[in-house]
Amino acid sequence: MPTYDYRCLACNAVFEVQQRIRAPGPVCPACGGATQKLILSAPAIHDSSAVGRELAMRSLPECGKGCRCCP
Repeated sequence: MPTYDYRCLACNAVFEVQQRIRAPGPVCPACGGATQKLILSAPAIHDSSAVGRELAMRSLPECGKGCRCCP
């Protein structure tokens, strides 16, 4: 179930709610005011394939030649 970030239009409180995609927006837990959806925080999906590992390794900074950690 996705997590949505909401901001209250009355008091500007920001909070997260886990809800179904088509569920109606919640009221503000602080003041009961109307809310506006800000961001969809999608879960990270990790893959154990070699492609995923290669992409992760390429994103790491390289030390350079002559360092102790790189043969």
